Amino acid sequence: MSRPAAVAVVVLVVLLAWGLMYVGWRGRARRQAGVPAPAAPSSELAGRAERDGAEVTYVSTTARADWLDRVAAHGLGVPGQARLLVVPEGVVLHRVGATDLLIPAADVHGARRESVRAGKAVPGAGLLVIDWALGDTVVTTALRVRHGDDREALLAQVQALATTPDQPGETS
Repeated sequence: MSRPAAVAVVVLVVLLAWGLMYVGWRGRARRQAGVPAPAAPSSELAGRAERDGAEVTYVSTTARADWLDRVAAHGLGVPGQARLLVVPEGVVLHRVGATDLLIPAADVHGARRESVRAGKAVPGAGLLVIDWALGDTVVTTALRVRHGDDREALLAQVQALATTPDQPGETS
């Protein structure tokens, strides 16, 4: 086989793989259509988060029972840059290129640090992980805090909002 033909075959295989991944992701989002949409913050809270929030990378939201089971519905599967602000009303995430979300304080179940979640592995316990209720389902949102100085403060603030103590190993 000539070199140009081999390159063409490789390009076609890569495009086919990407196409199949896209179809799989869309299927996952359709299967999760029954998952309720998360609350949206008020424009005032979103503006405060954009201005005053800590810089984070939104990694993923997964089912609490399975840290690899991403929630794709309502844009929750879209990773990206974000700003996180913890207020008495709850946790506000202002996401760049995706829908902002509010985790109401009453829905926060707990927070902790971990090193691995779907879509990200970091040294130490570099991820801030928040367990919260999305309708009847308990989900887990993982965030990579940009500045280490902010990590412990944000963890303490989110834990202060928690309605139930975090119990590692609990499944819902």
